Amino acid sequence: MVLEDLFSVVKTRFNSDQKNEDKKKPKAKTKIPNDLMFKCPRCSNVVFMDEFTNMGKVCPNCNYHARITARERLDITIDKGSFKEFDKNMISKNPIGFDGYPEKQIDLRAKTGLNDAVLTGEATIRGMRIVIGVMDSHFMMGSMGSVVGEKITRAFEFATENKLPIIMFCCSGGARMQEGTISLMQMAKTCGAAQKHSEVGCLYISVMTDPTTGGVTASFASVGDIIIAEPKVLIGFAGRRVIEGTIKQRLPDNFQSAEFLLEHGFVDMIVDRRKIRRTIAHLIKLHIKK
Repeated sequence: MVLEDLFSVVKTRFNSDQKNEDKKKPKAKTKIPNDLMFKCPRCSNVVFMDEFTNMGKVCPNCNYHARITARERLDITIDKGSFKEFDKNMISKNPIGFDGYPEKQIDLRAKTGLNDAVLTGEATIRGMRIVIGVMDSHFMMGSMGSVVGEKITRAFEFATENKLPIIMFCCSGGARMQEGTISLMQMAKTCGAAQKHSEVGCLYISVMTDPTTGGVTASFASVGDIIIAEPKVLIGFAGRRVIEGTIKQRLPDNFQSAEFLLEHGFVDMIVDRRKIRRTIAHLIKLHIKK
């Protein structure tokens, strides 16, 4: 073998070994900034965050409705600049002395800009005066404690006194365990306020978003004159595993979905988020007494 051939063989083997080593090395994952792209958790479709936000945070591929903040909900629902907030400075105490509860609230107030898990107030939709309440899952999963129940009750009372329609956007993990029995009392209180609002002939529209569960589902969220749900959202009381363990039966795959509840008469309609404003305005017009 001549010297050139020997070098050629060595070089070929070296390149081959180098390629094998490169294959063994784990490839570095490309990091996508959170504020640049959105990856849908349902279909894995990737879209620019600006486009996703402009579409109301709805996936253009599978129609997945992402969770949004209370402020974002107001922006896409009511007339710009029309919101007048009720009970802005109301905050929860620690009625049963739950360890770490005050510190948790302070941290969440700083992160969310909210004092608790619901915003209530007066606004207009296409010029029509309404009362509106919007729950926010980013504050303790929208759980209903004393402040949430009180603010919702006061919103109903204001709507009753002024004979206004009320819109409630519900989103909750249920009653707030850190407030014990006091949180459960809010179920009866909010339902009582909703009943008095109904007795004067005013309209109450409940909009269930992802998720609406527990004591909120079992109280004011389910007593609306008209109940709307966003597509494929979770709506229920107890969890699937708890129910299956209790009744010893396998539940349908779409159990507790908005579509399942529509089929069984629990909700009146399923409306895409981008059409909610128009739908609510239309319903209010139908119920205005001439």
